[in-house]
Amino acid sequence: MSLALLLDEDSQAKHLVSLLKMAGHDVWTINEAGIGGALDDVVLDYAAQQGRVLLTRNCDDFLDLHQATPTHAGILAVYQDAEPAKNMSYQAIEIAIGNLETSGVPITNQFIVLNQWNY
Repeated sequence: MSLALLLDEDSQAKHLVSLLKMAGHDVWTINEAGIGGALDDVVLDYAAQQGRVLLTRNCDDFLDLHQATPTHAGILAVYQDAEPAKNMSYQAIEIAIGNLETSGVPITNQFIVLNQWNY
């Protein structure tokens, strides 16, 4: 199984993109989509129109948008800790997405904290 992903500006590191593509996901960054620097609501609307799950570290803003507009392909939120050593690595993000997929939990129209799938 693989996901069609749109990576927000804060999540489009080349290494992460590479890991996700190697795992079989169809990955676009917002820069590749031509919407780099766009407002968050534009990014979420674009992801919804394209049927892509949004991966972001901008959790609070996208949680607010999800609550205001709950119809989308899904939002995968990666929370950052004040202590950088506790943050998810790129490999952990890729593994957490795999764990989520394997679980069969629906992603469409959901705001999912990816940190909870890091095991």
